[in-house]
Amino acid sequence: MRTISRRCAFGAAIALAFGLAAFAQEGNAAPSRANAPDGGSATSDQTFLKGAVEGGLAEVELGQLAVEKSSNEDVKSFAQHMVEDHGKANEDLKQLASQKGVSLPSEPSAKQKANKERLSKLSGDEFDRAYMSDMLKDHRTDIAAFEQESDSGMDSDIKKFASQALPTLREHLKQAESVTGKIEQASNTPEGAAQQ
Repeated sequence: MRTISRRCAFGAAIALAFGLAAFAQEGNAAPSRANAPDGGSATSDQTFLKGAVEGGLAEVELGQLAVEKSSNEDVKSFAQHMVEDHGKANEDLKQLASQKGVSLPSEPSAKQKANKERLSKLSGDEFDRAYMSDMLKDHRTDIAAFEQESDSGMDSDIKKFASQALPTLREHLKQAESVTGKIEQASNTPEGAAQQ
C-alpha cells in the first residue's frame, strides 16, 4: 500500500514538474507576486496548474517516443516510468483543477510539439543524449518553480501539492543524472566511441 501511495505521489509530482519546466521554457512563468497587494494571486496558482498539465501531456508523448526510439535500456526504463507516472498524474491534476474550477489545456504547447519533432528526427545515442539532457534541464527548472510555488502560492491545496512534490522531484533529478552518467560513461569506452 505504501508503494502505491508513493507511486501516485511520484506520478503527480512528475506531471507537475515537467509541466512547469515546459511552461518555464515557454517564457510564461507564473506572474510575479511582488506587485500583488496581497503578496500573490489565485491567477498565479491557476497558471501553475495549467502549465503543469500541459507539460505533463508533453512528457507522456516524449516518454512514448523515447520508449520507441531509444537504444539504451536505462533510457527506455526511465521513459516508460515517465509514461506511466505522467498518465496517472495527469488524471490527478485534472481532478484538482476541476475542484478549483480551472480549465486545462488538452494538448502540449506549440513549443513542446516542436521539441518532440526535433527529438523524433534523432536516433541511437544522439537521441538518448538529447532526451536525457532535456530531462535534466527540465527537472532543475521544475525544482526552482516548485520551491517558489510552495513558498509563495496562494491556494493552500496547490501550494501543499507543490511542497509535497519537491522531495520526489529531487529524487527524480538524481535518477536522470544517474542515467545520463551511464550514457556518458558508455560513450567514453572504446566500444561506445566506435559506435558514434
